[in-house]
Amino acid sequence: MKFIAEIDVMPLKALLDPQGKAVSASMGNVGLSEITNVRIGKHITLEVEAANEADAKNKVDSACQQLLCNQIMEGYDFTISAAE
Repeated sequence: MKFIAEIDVMPLKALLDPQGKAVSASMGNVGLSEITNVRIGKHITLEVEAANEADAKNKVDSACQQLLCNQIMEGYDFTISAAE
């Protein structure tokens, strides 16, 4: 079966996010001063071939740990759905 994974990788809350801080500081300049604490990460979509959803989750988790996420500075979360 083919599955689609939607992965979000974000900087850990305990760490400074310079890109998010710069965007937060600029919100007032564009009339959106009520928006604060912006955090910027990355969104990854991929397809995985697996026998079942549990196997697909294991493969995606392994990909995140080994390649897609620097776990010293980032955390990740993902969802899996069957491809149509």
